[in-house]
Amino acid sequence: MKNILILCGGQSPEHVISIRSTKNIIKEIDKSRYNFSIIGISKAGSWRLVREDELAEEITTQGELVSIHPGGQDFFVSNNKSIGRFDVVFPILHGPKGEDGTIQGLLCLLGIPFVGSDVLGSAASMDKDVAKRLLRDSGIKVADWILIIRGDEIPTYAEVSFLGSVVFVKPANMGSSVGVHRVTNESEWNVAIKDSLQYDRKVLVEKKVEGKELECAVLGNDHPKASGVGEVISGNFYSYEEKYASSSKATTRIPADVDLKYVDQLKATAIKAYKALGCQGMSRVDMFFQDNGEILVNEVNTIPGFTSISMYPQLWEQEGMSYSDLINELIELAIERGT
Repeated sequence: MKNILILCGGQSPEHVISIRSTKNIIKEIDKSRYNFSIIGISKAGSWRLVREDELAEEITTQGELVSIHPGGQDFFVSNNKSIGRFDVVFPILHGPKGEDGTIQGLLCLLGIPFVGSDVLGSAASMDKDVAKRLLRDSGIKVADWILIIRGDEIPTYAEVSFLGSVVFVKPANMGSSVGVHRVTNESEWNVAIKDSLQYDRKVLVEKKVEGKELECAVLGNDHPKASGVGEVISGNFYSYEEKYASSSKATTRIPADVDLKYVDQLKATAIKAYKALGCQGMSRVDMFFQDNGEILVNEVNTIPGFTSISMYPQLWEQEGMSYSDLINELIELAIERGT
C-alpha cells in the first residue's frame, strides 16, 4: 500500500473550501490501496497532524504540531517522532500559499512527488495577469484588461470606461472569486478597488464578456486529456457566495448547452491553455463561449475544488471515471512525474 499525505486548510481565504474538498477526498479515496495521513495548516501558518474525525471547518489547535526537517531521513516530525514517509503528497490548498507554487517548491526540495502542477505551472496559472499574457502570446483569446499595482495612481471609473460600462475588478492571485467585484459606477468602483487591494498588490480590471460560462477538466502530464464541457448558470457573476452559500441560486449543467460541433474546439482550447501555462496533473480551465462561436479563456485553476458541488470531479464522472478512480489517476500521475 502507498502512503499518502494530504495537506489541507492553508492561509488563504479559501481555507474552508480546502477542508470541504479534503473531506470529500477522504470519503472517496480507495482505502484498500492507500494509507493516508492529514496535515492541516492553520490560517496562522502552523502545521498540525490531525485525525479524520478532527477535521472541522477550520484548522485551529486540533492535533499535534508538526515540524519539517529538510534533508533529514524523516521530513515530517511530531513530538520528536516521525509521522512516516510518504510516497505522494496531495495538496488540497486553494489560493495563495498553496496553489501558487510555494508549497510545490517546498515539496520539490523535500523530494516528494505531489499531485498537481509544479512550481512554474502553479505560479503562472495563479497570477491572472501573468496567465493572461502567456495565454495571449500563445494565440489564445482572453478578455481585455488593465493592471493596477498597489502604489500606482488609481484611475477613475471614467478613465477605464474604454473597457466598457461594466467591468470586473479582481485580485491577481486569488481564487473562488474572493475579492472580485462587478462594477457599474464610480461608487462601486471605489469600493471594489479598495477591497481587492486588500487581497493582493496586483489587481486586474477586466472587460465584461458576454457569453456562456463554461468549464473543462484537464488531466495528465505530457499527454493531457480533456473532459466534456460543463456550464455555470449564475446571476450577474459567479461570486464566492454564488459558489458556496446555501442560498445560492447558481446552477451547473453537465454537459453544457453548447452545439456539439463546438465541443472538440472547446476541449482543444482547454488543453492548449493547460500546456501554455505549463500545467501538469490536473487543472480546470474556465472559458467564455460567445454566440459567434468565439472562445475566450478566463482562468486556469491548478487545484480545482473537490467539494460535493465542484465541477472538476463531476466532469470526469460524466466521462465514466468515478471519484475514486480520479484520485487513483492523480496519484499515479504524481508518481509518473516524480519530483
